[in-house]
Amino acid sequence: MIKFKSREEIELMRLSAQVVSRTLGLIGEMIKPGVTTLELDRAAEEYIRDQGANPGFLGQYDYPNTLCTSVNDQVVHGIPNNRPLEEGDIVSVDCGAVMNGFWGDHAFTFAVGRISKEVRALLDATLESLYRGIEAFRPGNRIGDIGYSIQQHAEKQGFSVVRELVGHGLGKDLHEDPQVPNYGRKGHGKLCKEGMVLAIEPMINMGTYHVDQLNDGWSIVTRDGKPSAHFEHDVAIVDGKPEILSTFKFVEEAISKNNWIS
Repeated sequence: MIKFKSREEIELMRLSAQVVSRTLGLIGEMIKPGVTTLELDRAAEEYIRDQGANPGFLGQYDYPNTLCTSVNDQVVHGIPNNRPLEEGDIVSVDCGAVMNGFWGDHAFTFAVGRISKEVRALLDATLESLYRGIEAFRPGNRIGDIGYSIQQHAEKQGFSVVRELVGHGLGKDLHEDPQVPNYGRKGHGKLCKEGMVLAIEPMINMGTYHVDQLNDGWSIVTRDGKPSAHFEHDVAIVDGKPEILSTFKFVEEAISKNNWIS
């Protein structure tokens, strides 16, 4: 059952989303060769708690950390570890925070220093596909319109869309109805209405869309070992149009100051 949100609830969700946004900005300031994803994780947990929120992922479904840090061929759910990041890596950082009983949940894929033109094209296409999906999230459209918009853009750029993992409704629970696939057909799926809040999150691969799960029980990797990118925003329908509750502003500020990310 879809849980539609009041204006007051959406504003509370915006506060939670912005905690995540600022956390991702902090991560952007820290990312450089030699830093470990476990260091990023510890800093994120401390920062979220300092904001008066709780790290949402920590303990959720028995997940052991605050961040999901997915490097290179990891699609999502990578567990932070002591492997130092290297120049040329990409790392998707997915973060959740709970404040006032509501979730914020979004993600950004960072480049560590210079990356190849092909990988840069993957990141650009994935980010653009996110905004194509958001634009399709309007009253009268259906969930399939969101996935269709994402899929069409990504595949036109020569990339593939992960099938097994999807976006989702968001609110007092991390995963609410409806599921939001990143592929689909126009005019199919649940009807988009005022007060819906979704976490829209394209996961786009350079090669095949097939994925596997590692033995750690969490990390999802591309089957062919090629890179994957992931971007996510929290979006509500307000006054008949999509309104992004999260922001990449803090990430962009970090990137402009940090010579090790691009």
